[in-house]
Amino acid sequence: MSHTIPFTKMHGLGNDYIYVNTMLHPIPHPSETSIRWSDRHTGIGGDGLVLIGGSSVADFSMRIFNADGSEAMMCGNASRCIGKYVYEKGLTSKTDLSLETLSGIKRLSLEVTDGKVNTVTVDMGVPSFRNAEQVLAPGNTLTEHEFTVDGHKFPGTYVCMGNPHLVIFTPDAEQVPVDRVGSQLEHHPFFPRRTNVEFASFLPDGSVRMRVWERGSGITRACGTGACATAVAAIATRHTGRLLTIRMDGGDLDVLWNEADSHVYMTGTATCVFEGTITL
Repeated sequence: MSHTIPFTKMHGLGNDYIYVNTMLHPIPHPSETSIRWSDRHTGIGGDGLVLIGGSSVADFSMRIFNADGSEAMMCGNASRCIGKYVYEKGLTSKTDLSLETLSGIKRLSLEVTDGKVNTVTVDMGVPSFRNAEQVLAPGNTLTEHEFTVDGHKFPGTYVCMGNPHLVIFTPDAEQVPVDRVGSQLEHHPFFPRRTNVEFASFLPDGSVRMRVWERGSGITRACGTGACATAVAAIATRHTGRLLTIRMDGGDLDVLWNEADSHVYMTGTATCVFEGTITL
């Protein structure tokens, strides 16, 4: 039997998802639902579906299903949106929250003015350059490994931010055919679970321009974990400072790789676009 589900469309720097409070409105088949609702012509439209739930180990939980129905382990932009959602809808009065994800518990710090969340800082945890489940390369790690796509060489560094990322530094990220190169590298044999791919270049002011091909979603306007992975790769291989501004199509994120605790902290905005109901 069909029934009506309330939803909220939100975006973090243009990385847009459909959010549902499953504590009130369970979604029994989230993969199929994400495919149907994410369609930008016949559905709500979005990069995927985010389920906000309760948790026995954190304040809230998050599950993310990409537009192709695959489940993601983590999404920085979605985490910030959840912080805004639960606070502004009165589900919590706390400005420091814990969020259970498939890549562990993340901590959110909300900057609030007059009851509205302006920015959210997410503790993304400790990055890793090695993961036997995500990388089949020798040593289960890659640092500026040379990949060849359509006769062009791309030096890629693997960074795990809970989910896999391949960060490629190039003189001009604007000139890279992200759709063609990203889609091929996503399915490279080195990555049994596929990978996200970031193309980045340094700007004169010291910031980093980044474009992204997201695993399961294709080109998106922003990727929070991708911005963090790019900053980590830049700091590790380009010896930059530990605080970087990552500039994406949808806007900017500030990323700090803290030397004291080795955690990565990501700060940015979250935006509510509209709310509605849809028949499940």
